[in-house]
Amino acid sequence: MRYELLKILLVDDNHYMRILLAEILRAIGVVHIYEANDGAEGLQMMRDYPIDVVLTDLSMQPLDGIDFVRLLRNAPDSPNQLAPVIMITGHSTFARVNEARDAGVSEFLAKPLTARGVIERLHEAIEHPRRFVRSGDYFGPDRRRRVDPTYAGPRRRASDAETEREVG
Repeated sequence: MRYELLKILLVDDNHYMRILLAEILRAIGVVHIYEANDGAEGLQMMRDYPIDVVLTDLSMQPLDGIDFVRLLRNAPDSPNQLAPVIMITGHSTFARVNEARDAGVSEFLAKPLTARGVIERLHEAIEHPRRFVRSGDYFGPDRRRRVDPTYAGPRRRASDAETEREVG
């Protein structure tokens, strides 16, 4: 992967977490790193720069990571609805993971961070992106991760054939 070509946005209200993430990214060759203190500033940065990947914290004020992702995926003036978003949080409860997934997060990374974890999620988001889908109340990466080539039964949801279509 050509990390030096990536433009990565770090959205986190903790200055030290942004420093840690930036150092990990620089260590693998990323040179274009942009920073924002919260989701509102992150959206503005995405309007100002052609960001390829976003790493965002979940808990921020005034606009948290989940609201940031919802706006990025669904707002009519979104700067890049298809940008991969890696959600970083210390709140890795099942409910928070589902909330982030349902907002349109591409990958999820629990704290405490490791360089290996950051690199693995970044690689996954770029080298193995999930297709985007639009359904009645969701737009974002396909939330179903498991693909079973031997599955011969009906679709998982009756509405799949009617409302879901591939995007991008």
